[in-house]
Amino acid sequence: MKDYLIRGIVPSKNCRIFACATTNTLEKARQHHGLWPTASAALGRMMSASFMMASMNKNNEKMTITINGGGPIGTMMTVTNGDGNIKGFVSKPNVHYTYNDTGKLAVGVAVGNQGTLQVIKDMGLKEPFTGSVPLQTGELGDDFSYYFMVSEQTPSVVSLGVLVDDTNEILASGGFIIQLLPEATEEDIVYIEEKMKGFPTVSALLHEGKTPQQIMRSIFDDFSLLDTQDLDFVCDCSHEKMEQALIAVGKTELEAMIEEDHGCQITCHFCNTKYDFSEAELIKVKESL
Repeated sequence: MKDYLIRGIVPSKNCRIFACATTNTLEKARQHHGLWPTASAALGRMMSASFMMASMNKNNEKMTITINGGGPIGTMMTVTNGDGNIKGFVSKPNVHYTYNDTGKLAVGVAVGNQGTLQVIKDMGLKEPFTGSVPLQTGELGDDFSYYFMVSEQTPSVVSLGVLVDDTNEILASGGFIIQLLPEATEEDIVYIEEKMKGFPTVSALLHEGKTPQQIMRSIFDDFSLLDTQDLDFVCDCSHEKMEQALIAVGKTELEAMIEEDHGCQITCHFCNTKYDFSEAELIKVKESL
């Protein structure tokens, strides 16, 4: 199954729906970063949520989400423009924990819950919109749900899941968000709450071969699809952009690279691509300052 996202509505229950399959996207990120299983689960859940949040924006503005819960995985970040492409990383990719009682990947332990979830939307205005909430569990589904309630005053069910093979390969990744519309009634809320009780994990359903549409129609009989969007892990880094980063380093640091190392190598945080700069290139950068 290719990775894609759907948007839809459920007229009878006054809610809007976002759902996505991100298995291949996460597998590509895993290979770029050498992620261990729990790190894969954390970044996969975050990327699925990021894709769905970006699809809520009307003008494809750049959106950056940063999470740091004080756990061993460190800082997590995703960046997307709402065009179906995403890039992201975790500070410590070689992190793996499981819960003793269930054997499931312990994302909450890896991420921690002593920190914040921050969303920055660059809408082309003088100042970008920034929303930030304290992490609740570090499992991320509950944390994004809390963000919607506090920052956007929108009651939301957020389900995120990742299934990883014994070989560390990604078997399934995806999620869905159910958001109540202003017209929602108490009956609508009760219906959704009852449907969510004991509902299978989204990663298990995707691994069975269910599509995002099929998952949504197993919850709502009258789910109506509005549109779809293909998804992928794509980094827009380049030699030219890394040169701009060198300019920001400053003259003193550049002189040290020239005199001591006679060149340098810069690694992109988002995709681990390495860029080499010769001594002559560094001299040219320094002279441009």
